[in-house]
Amino acid sequence: MKNFKHVLNFELGNYFKAKAFIVSTIIICLLCAGLMFVPRIKDSFKSGGSSDGDGNGDDNKTIAAIYDEGKVIDDISPLEEYFPSVEFELYDTEAKLKENVENQTVKFGFVVHDADSFTYYVYNKSMSDDKQYIFSKYLAQVRREEFCRDNNISIEELSKLDDDTILFDQEVLGKDSESNYWYCYLLVVVIFMLIIMYGTSIASSVTNEKSNRSIEILITSTSSTSILFGKVIAAFIALIFQSGLIGISIFGSYQFNKEYFGGVVATMLDIPGDVLFIYAIFGIGGFLFYAFLYGALGALVSKIEDLNKSAGTAQMTITLVYVFVLANLTHIDSTLIKVLSFLPISSYSAMFARVAMGNVATWEVIVSAVILYASDIAMGILGAKIFRNSTLRYGNPIKLTAAFKNLKKAE
Repeated sequence: MKNFKHVLNFELGNYFKAKAFIVSTIIICLLCAGLMFVPRIKDSFKSGGSSDGDGNGDDNKTIAAIYDEGKVIDDISPLEEYFPSVEFELYDTEAKLKENVENQTVKFGFVVHDADSFTYYVYNKSMSDDKQYIFSKYLAQVRREEFCRDNNISIEELSKLDDDTILFDQEVLGKDSESNYWYCYLLVVVIFMLIIMYGTSIASSVTNEKSNRSIEILITSTSSTSILFGKVIAAFIALIFQSGLIGISIFGSYQFNKEYFGGVVATMLDIPGDVLFIYAIFGIGGFLFYAFLYGALGALVSKIEDLNKSAGTAQMTITLVYVFVLANLTHIDSTLIKVLSFLPISSYSAMFARVAMGNVATWEVIVSAVILYASDIAMGILGAKIFRNSTLRYGNPIKLTAAFKNLKKAE
């Protein structure tokens, strides 16, 4: 392709010489790495507080209230096991407890009506507040102890009948969708954001050159195919550079602090190597497909303010794929996901999701990848033709249907 190398070097310079690109990459890397150290830092503060022998650790305790209306609780000291950082105060009336919670003298309070019911009082309730569920477990234990006293049996004998004493082993022979869900969700969101962000950047670059008429000079000295491919490959290299550094900062810092993580975060970041490989294969293919499309759509308008009208088709398609895939992650073997995993507009996320969370035959992955990359080549050629026929057309935005008609006339 004529002067492809010059276009590529020029576009790479636009990325790597831009202070905003470099500074934003560094800041994001530092922030991501810093977040991975938060659990370690929190743990060090906890360790420091617990090792302090002067008794100041009690100053950090939360004050809460309890009113035993039903005379159910004999001793509130076992509550410390359920609420380790909370100090409970006994109240004589519900009204006084409610008043003190309302004026925030105490953080929260419980009014125990009987062994089967209680009221939880709190001034501002956060989304993660689960104190009422913790207290219900405590009250259930009190009820069990009362039952044991009334029937003259030991709590140990009663515990033998509880379901939680039944031991079982679990061996997943295929894919464990429950544990794979979160990292699959995360990676689908990431590829969606990258395609939108870099695709818009490519389209904006084309439209800017068209609006300031610099495209007229480029098109006379360089083929339209070289210009479009140069912009797309440059964006791809910039994406690999930026996302690679961010990924290294996240996963490198995570490995260093791995023992301090658990729950959803650990599940999201413990991604198998084969899953990352499939993600890279289909992610690259999906990016190239939409990057060529965005480049062609950018040539259909003459002013940057009209770009959203032109790029709306691509953005709507990407968003619909994003919504459909995420909505069906819990039904990964559905017919819809299977169909989407072979379409070039959606296989970049749908096939990856199937591989990560379900069972997919090797031939399906190969066929889907071949279709995707063949579509990339076709979209690159088609995009270059639309680019060539549209770059020197000014005025009102050109509709995509009109661009196809112009291609037929040209042929």
